[in-house]
Amino acid sequence: MKCSKRWHNWRIKLIGVGFVLAFGLIGYRALSLQVLDHELFQKRAQRQYQRIIQLPRQRGTIYDRNGQELAISTTVDSIYVEPHRIEDVPGTAKALARVLSLSQNRMLAKLNKERRFLWIKRQVSPRESESLRALKLKGVGFIKEHRRFYPNSQLGAQIIGFTGLDPTGLEGLELQYDSQMLGERGFLVIEKDGKGKSLGFGDQDASVQGGKPGHSLRLTLDKNLQYIAEKELAVGVRKAQAKSGTVVVLDPETGQVLAMASYPDYNPNSYRSSRPSQWRNRAICDAFEPGSTLKPFLVAAALNEGVVSPKQSIDCENGLYRIGGRKVRDTHRYGRLTVEDIIKLSSNIGSAKIGKKLERDRYYRYLRDFGFGVRSGIDFPGESKGLLRPSEKWFEADLANISFGQGISVTALQLARATAVIANGGLLMEADLVEQVVDNQGAIVEKHKPRTVHRVLPEAVAHQVRDMMVRVVSDDGTGPLAQVPGFTVAGKTGTAQKVDPVTGGYSVDKRVSSFVGFLPAAAPRLVILVVVDEPEGQTYGGLVAAPVFSRIAEQSLRYLGVSPTEAPRQMVLPEFVFDDPVPAALPPLVGTRQDGTLPTMPDCVGMSGRQVLQTMERVGLNIKLKGSGRVVEQHPTAHRAIQYGSEVWVRLAPPA
Repeated sequence: MKCSKRWHNWRIKLIGVGFVLAFGLIGYRALSLQVLDHELFQKRAQRQYQRIIQLPRQRGTIYDRNGQELAISTTVDSIYVEPHRIEDVPGTAKALARVLSLSQNRMLAKLNKERRFLWIKRQVSPRESESLRALKLKGVGFIKEHRRFYPNSQLGAQIIGFTGLDPTGLEGLELQYDSQMLGERGFLVIEKDGKGKSLGFGDQDASVQGGKPGHSLRLTLDKNLQYIAEKELAVGVRKAQAKSGTVVVLDPETGQVLAMASYPDYNPNSYRSSRPSQWRNRAICDAFEPGSTLKPFLVAAALNEGVVSPKQSIDCENGLYRIGGRKVRDTHRYGRLTVEDIIKLSSNIGSAKIGKKLERDRYYRYLRDFGFGVRSGIDFPGESKGLLRPSEKWFEADLANISFGQGISVTALQLARATAVIANGGLLMEADLVEQVVDNQGAIVEKHKPRTVHRVLPEAVAHQVRDMMVRVVSDDGTGPLAQVPGFTVAGKTGTAQKVDPVTGGYSVDKRVSSFVGFLPAAAPRLVILVVVDEPEGQTYGGLVAAPVFSRIAEQSLRYLGVSPTEAPRQMVLPEFVFDDPVPAALPPLVGTRQDGTLPTMPDCVGMSGRQVLQTMERVGLNIKLKGSGRVVEQHPTAHRAIQYGSEVWVRLAPPA
């Protein structure tokens, strides 16, 4: 009995211990589920009864230097459907297709899918949203999303760029600063039933959870200066019937880009309707041969090295010079010219001889110091570095060609920056498009201050070259049409042949016309470069690009409130000197019209030199000007037909 009772007690104790252990394990498991691993199992549960739909992130705003909005993110509706709640599927499909301009058959097929949530159209227009809301379709809902909008349409489009639906940056600064401008992603949470099907939102709009806008950009651009540059460039390109054009406006003291225009342009709000070639920022991404606009940098290098002086006389060989087995020509038969006059009259032969004195290694070093052949490092994608071959690969003819701007290619930004070196007294400045990056609270995250790369020239040499460039824009220089009333302008014209991709040589009829300058010359506020690609008829930089420069400069200075530095005067043009660095003179650009008739000579008698030049621009004739004053004689006579290749001239004389 005692043994049986003892075993009974032990069995009770064992059962008790078993119960205690079992309850301990259950308690620990409950503690683990409810406390220790609560968040883990809560997330697992949420995944079972919730569906998360990620939404595009909100981008920061892009402002100009004065705080004007250039790119913003606006709140718009996106349309979704819950097919299981739609009572009249054909009617709903028809209504959605009509309001949203979609295919009715595709819409019907979409609504017949066994899904609980479907996007119909993202980021619809306010008109579409209002029309659809008025119909009060059952099973159709609206979600607020952020859409990129460019309030100024084409203004600054090639600089700002655009985004996709995501909204990831695809071009321009939107691409360059994409990671900084993208904010935190918002999302939708949709409840699911026990079978995993979405319960939807009922008749209420879906609400967005989370999300925060990204950083904003404050640019160096001035919206008003950008408008002036784009407007006048478009007028100039259309008037010249050119292929394209570019304008760059810089502050020479800081290197900041105040305006940068390319034509043709596009509207980033509807970028899909334009060609990719229109999206490209030509000022940074395209390279061209600068022609005679390169000559001031050659002379600056030669002056600084002491191989020439401003008043030094150089024999320009009466218009024909043989070097390296090739011929270099001037458009006029110049004899001896001073270095000042070589710049003023744009002599190719004089420039080639200066280049020979400077020698290739030193010239190459100066070109690099001016910023040619290297990327500027500007905060923009796809920058071209142009083409500048190492000096050891230059032959004698190459040195001559590069001395007057052929055999080298540059970007518009490089040429404008190099001109700013002369304008500001010899310093190469960093070029910036973005001045500040700020967060959504307005705090500055990144600030780009003006930075000097290095000194290229002593101030005295820069001033000598500046004075030579002032003579270019004088009445008897190559760029009188660049004059701005009340201001002294320093500048340089350029007309360069384009390379023919088929023959590999220079094209017979395709040119790049340009003018680069700064003003007021004594204390420059603006550096402005105008490039016109493949103008028809007149191709000289002094006729095509210089007037565009003048209009941009005049309006820009008025907007900036810069007071005139001199009294306006009437310009009287003596014999006009065309700037055309082609190897040989071309015949007058006169031919039959589209209807087969010959052009006729306008009546120029009594006109001033400036009026003759304006007439030349308008009618597309190359008229040689002889003398100064007003026209007293012309050939052919007024209203006579002009035969191809015939000489066309007017003689001017002072009033009796």
